[in-house]
Amino acid sequence: MKKVLVIGSGGREHAIVFQLSRSAQVEKIYCAPGNAGIAQLAECVAISDTDVEQLLAFARAHQIDLCVVGPEASLAAGVADAFRAAGIPVFGHSKDATQIESSKEFAKQLMAKFHVPTAAYRSFADYDEAIGYVRSRNTYPTVLKYDGLAAGKGVVIAQNEQEAQQALCDMLVGEAFGKGKVVIEDYLEGPEFSFMAFVDHNRVYPMPLSQDHKRAYDGDKGPNTGGMGAYTPLPFISAEEEQWAKEHILQAVADAMVKEGKPLTGVLYGGLMKTADGIKVIEFNARFGDPETEVVLPLLKTDAFTVFHAIATGVILDNIAWHQQATVGVVLASKGYPGAYTKGAEITGTDSFDGLILHMGTKYQDGKLLTNGGRVLMCIAHGDDVRQAQKKVYAEIEKIHCTNLFYRKDIAHWAL
Repeated sequence: MKKVLVIGSGGREHAIVFQLSRSAQVEKIYCAPGNAGIAQLAECVAISDTDVEQLLAFARAHQIDLCVVGPEASLAAGVADAFRAAGIPVFGHSKDATQIESSKEFAKQLMAKFHVPTAAYRSFADYDEAIGYVRSRNTYPTVLKYDGLAAGKGVVIAQNEQEAQQALCDMLVGEAFGKGKVVIEDYLEGPEFSFMAFVDHNRVYPMPLSQDHKRAYDGDKGPNTGGMGAYTPLPFISAEEEQWAKEHILQAVADAMVKEGKPLTGVLYGGLMKTADGIKVIEFNARFGDPETEVVLPLLKTDAFTVFHAIATGVILDNIAWHQQATVGVVLASKGYPGAYTKGAEITGTDSFDGLILHMGTKYQDGKLLTNGGRVLMCIAHGDDVRQAQKKVYAEIEKIHCTNLFYRKDIAHWAL
């Protein structure tokens, strides 16, 4: 029987822990730092997800058989490198390979070199040069991306010169996300979707396609968030298009990273767009997407420990099997999110929910479940098709009560 350490504290990590808890091979799960929901399935450990030394010391002391790294910040901090150097199997990319997410410029250069379809771009470290380039093009909307990690907030789609000027000033002069460059790229149009895959060097094992909803309010209105819900499968991507994207994007990038001496050993997340000119890359992430993982991973039929351990140790998998169901997940968020919000509101009714609830920002205090973050819970239901899953999840959400939560009423509207 195996002991597993999962690193992270959000809904994504709750999904990982949930799936591992269903494995007959797993005896004990630890999660650092974890959350209130994860604590029902694993022993939470009060160690920061970027404290490499403490995480490694804990893994050694508790004879961990496998470490699964959730957040991008942990990967960028070199957690996987340290575990590999210590001989502990770890599911997660090296710091070098994580550049596919941690540096937009690196990802763009890689795609240009290996002819992976994406928007044309230029990168700048100097504000005057950047705004001069924007003015010379005078093409809107235009996309401005901070080069490094920005917790999903480093992208601005400027509709005019004033918005572009403000964004560039914030990123390059005000250093809102730290010192770094800005990538300026062409604006692409079409539906976006998420294509995740388990990747071990040249071996790519695709997951079901999903789509998340970034805007805070119904009708895709309001500010961008970390994601207000997600669903799978996608009716607007054909099997032929999915196969093309696997071969020409995910496989091509996996092969490219091997050639560059930065092999992938975890999850490659392709944020893709179906444009009039075909499928193109918007961005790559070096880990499970959030909230897409919460709807995709529960569909994994193959034993989760087998999959994670095989990727971590280089064992070739014959196949990874998935349940052929539709899944819809809706995020319950604190009122005011993604802006200022309060914590500590009591949540009741979760025990009556018929489906899966994954915790994103909660805590238990004096026997009560309380809000403790911007995104608080993700409520998930399965069905034979997306419409059935959507109908069920919204019916079940009505059982949950909290005066300080809101949610979108139209998750999966793209599929209907």
